[in-house]
Amino acid sequence: VQLQASGGGLVQSGDSLRLSCAGSGHPLNYYTKAWFRQAPGKEREFVAAVKWSGDDTDYADSVKGRFTMSRNNAKNMMYLQMNSLKPEDTAVYYCATDPGRRWPRRSNYSYWGQGTLVTVSS
Repeated sequence: VQLQASGGGLVQSGDSLRLSCAGSGHPLNYYTKAWFRQAPGKEREFVAAVKWSGDDTDYADSVKGRFTMSRNNAKNMMYLQMNSLKPEDTAVYYCATDPGRRWPRRSNYSYWGQGTLVTVSS
């Protein structure tokens, strides 16, 4: 499985941005999907996840109400809609997936994309 994240860029505080992640090499229909981020000088942290079945989601408290994760299994894609961006959202964002119809929520994902940089200026 290969993942390719895109859509990052430089935006201003309060703006919106949509990240995309394209999967290849294997259908991701039954894979749980997630987004993580790593800010400069900090450890990688969980952002959002959608269960493989689509009937459950999990969001970090810091993004709840502002970010929405979605998926399009037909296109092997996942997305992260980010609204009301803040300077503290500045980070490299990574998409990740886990096979086997599991629900790992915030850790232990098997496949990772290369990351896309989001910079939010104040």
